[in-house]
Amino acid sequence: MKVLVFQTNIDTQHSVEVISPLFNNHKGIIDWSVDTEDIDKVMRVEANEHLNESDIINLMIGQGFYCGDLVS
Repeated sequence: MKVLVFQTNIDTQHSVEVISPLFNNHKGIIDWSVDTEDIDKVMRVEANEHLNESDIINLMIGQGFYCGDLVS
């Protein structure tokens, strides 16, 4: 298992609900969460070893959301 962390533009519970079916049913994603209160709208994804950052970014872009590397 690996943990991937991203900056997003998911800022409401409704937006979380929009991506929930996709992320909850993805065979490579073990668990995930979005902190809509954080300034960077941080998304944390626990994934199997076969899933990489670009896979998650492409899933998010496909749903119309921004997703990128979290810059500290």
